[in-house]
Amino acid sequence: MKELRTQVAIVGAGPAGMLLGQLLDRDGIDCIVLERRSRDYVEKRVRAGVIEYGIANLLEWAGAGERMRSVGLVHHGVEIRFERRGYRIPLSELADGKPITVYGQQEVVKDLVALRLESGAPLLFDCEVTELSGLESETPSVLAMSSDGPIRVTCDYVAGCDGSFGVANRAMPASTKRYERNFPFSWLGILAEAKPVSEELIYARHENGFALYSLRSPTVSRLYLGVGTTETLEEWSDDRIWHELNTRLATEERPTVNEGPILERGITAMRSVVLDPMRHGSLFLAGDAAHIVPPTGAKGMNLALADVRELASAFVASFRHRDQSLLDTYSERCLERVWRAEEFSNYMTQMLHPAQDGFENGVQSARLRQAVTSREASSVLARNYVDLNSL
Repeated sequence: MKELRTQVAIVGAGPAGMLLGQLLDRDGIDCIVLERRSRDYVEKRVRAGVIEYGIANLLEWAGAGERMRSVGLVHHGVEIRFERRGYRIPLSELADGKPITVYGQQEVVKDLVALRLESGAPLLFDCEVTELSGLESETPSVLAMSSDGPIRVTCDYVAGCDGSFGVANRAMPASTKRYERNFPFSWLGILAEAKPVSEELIYARHENGFALYSLRSPTVSRLYLGVGTTETLEEWSDDRIWHELNTRLATEERPTVNEGPILERGITAMRSVVLDPMRHGSLFLAGDAAHIVPPTGAKGMNLALADVRELASAFVASFRHRDQSLLDTYSERCLERVWRAEEFSNYMTQMLHPAQDGFENGVQSARLRQAVTSREASSVLARNYVDLNSL
């Protein structure tokens, strides 16, 4: 067994794990990042693409913002469509001039991986963590299997950034509170070689279900459809996907969207999960390992990066100043924001996905009309969407 020693062992090389590694590296804190997937896989894993104003500034401050600022798409509004009409929410106008940036999660990961490799800091791909031990001691260890054989990393702290089904999540004790909600629909997402029809995101509520239109580049679009929880990709031909997208996104002024070859597709269950606390001894969870939000509010990656901003500061205080107070309050500080994100994400989800119950459907429709016609309601939506951390 290969023996390694570090101050912080980071499990997972997604946005949370990679940003945490970058922040610690800048402060001279030794850390090792272990990822069970290949570099190619994590750099091509298409996920969220909306970055809040404050999180974009965080990435830039961390040294990972150059390409984001160069090729990321800055949006000052979003459009909400229902009953074949479109309503623009002027985000920046309602949120003190702040915009959002559309820049794919995989692009954030590429930037952070490149920085770490350039620095020479340890980053182990194809290295699956099999066990976390000694979490209630001062010297926990991470056991992993790499292509070169077994590895044991002894450390002071473990950061679990490996998602909701990862080893860190499973290592939390039975006493951890797990709050969960499963929604009666899923999202079918596609990446298509199709010229965008709008420079801003479009959310649509239709009697057939939800739809979302976003863009990744001047030639590539990212689109979503609300589908049943038991539906499979085999049930959705290309023709059926485009037919539903055109039906749900249609307005009197814009009856169709641009179609093109579908490059990727997948179905994602819609659920909310919150673990409380986000810590067990020397193990600290961040991102999806600690919480899941419905993607309707565009908060998943933003929450993950906000977590590691808090965690990095806490680790620095512990190692540099022997101050444990930020580690002791890590869960409390993060969970306040997590629950705000859950509230906003559930608000957007319930408002934009038609309900089966007639009464609930009427209430949701009224809420949607208020959101697009009342400046006060639009302002609340805009501020939550653009920069949740500032509220």
